[in-house]
Amino acid sequence: MKWLQAINLVTGKFINRHHTYFTHSLNYLARKRNVNRNYLDYIRLSTLELAAAEINRKNISGEVAEVGVYKGKFARFINQYFPDRTLYLFDTFEGFDKKDISTELNKGFSSGEQDFSETSVEKVLSIMPYRDRCIVKKGYFPKTAEGLDEQFVFVSLDTDLFDPIYNGLVYFYPRLSKGGYIFIHDFNNDLYKGARSAVEKFCSENALNYLPLPDSCGTAVIVK
Repeated sequence: MKWLQAINLVTGKFINRHHTYFTHSLNYLARKRNVNRNYLDYIRLSTLELAAAEINRKNISGEVAEVGVYKGKFARFINQYFPDRTLYLFDTFEGFDKKDISTELNKGFSSGEQDFSETSVEKVLSIMPYRDRCIVKKGYFPKTAEGLDEQFVFVSLDTDLFDPIYNGLVYFYPRLSKGGYIFIHDFNNDLYKGARSAVEKFCSENALNYLPLPDSCGTAVIVK
């Protein structure tokens, strides 16, 4: 049986080196959950499903949104879990804006070098399960939100950089329904330190708390 021990040792070293863990999840929950196991960040997606279930069970009114859509891989699940709500998709669809990169460099948050321009509105909409419920807001946020008169129950902020994350919190939190959620991606991502700084600044200014998740890029969750 030594060969089994050797396999276990090698496998254990491999998954630990890649920060991968095997654990049980909601063993005693009776309701059937729809969580795509092929999505590479199970914790983030699973938490979204749970938040959506709470919102829908309580029948909280409001729409949903994502700022920083890129190719729409997370947005499609927001659309899936909230099929009867309008999903607002905010993105330049051309990558980072130079103004936001300037802030990153001046404050030493990140290099702002990552290229997120390989996307398009049509490609994003093509993977949405309820495309007719999606409204695209292309351009620089928060200017693209001008004129909206909506309340929101769920918002994903995934823009990586300080300015759009902070501006997203300033815009959406007052418009968040009681019981609603804001997910801020990259909160514990040391390659984009502006994300944490934006959350801490906003929460300090407004006497709010947040919950950090142990997902791939360290999402923070704010609940109203």
